[in-house]
Amino acid sequence: MDRDDGSAPRTSASGQRVAFLLSQVGGFAADRFAERVATLGVVPGDVGLLRLIATHPGVSQRALADLLGVGPSRVVALVDGLERKGLAQRTRSETDRRHHELSLTAAGRSVLTDMRELGAAHEADLLRGLTVAERHTLGSLLATIAASHDLPPDVHPGYRSAGRPDATSPTS
Repeated sequence: MDRDDGSAPRTSASGQRVAFLLSQVGGFAADRFAERVATLGVVPGDVGLLRLIATHPGVSQRALADLLGVGPSRVVALVDGLERKGLAQRTRSETDRRHHELSLTAAGRSVLTDMRELGAAHEADLLRGLTVAERHTLGSLLATIAASHDLPPDVHPGYRSAGRPDATSPTS
């Protein structure tokens, strides 16, 4: 018998463990997402950074590090990658010359625009076996789980492990 007090693993109606299913579907979704964004010349982690820079215009590298929960030196490397691809740029802050403000280039904005369509197609494909109501329920349940573990909204935990030999790329 399943219990809500943590004394026994929760299982789905089919008898499979929910945590395993989350991991299995998450891995599948991450792999498919990486394949899709590769057509735009980016990796999943680039997409997340582009989105954060777009939603926080002029964000400093330090503030971006805080949003991602990583050290400032890690953000330098991540932004270097975006700059090499011509997707983002650093500009010296007018108010604090010690900081660089980040913004998207025209190419970065274009990739982000293309990503919206690609992301919608990815989600539709991934969730094609669910009704609209089930999609809403699943989203609400996953958001509740994320919030209960204090996971920051819109930030993939892969940024914290990126750069380590055993790490996988973060997805959006």
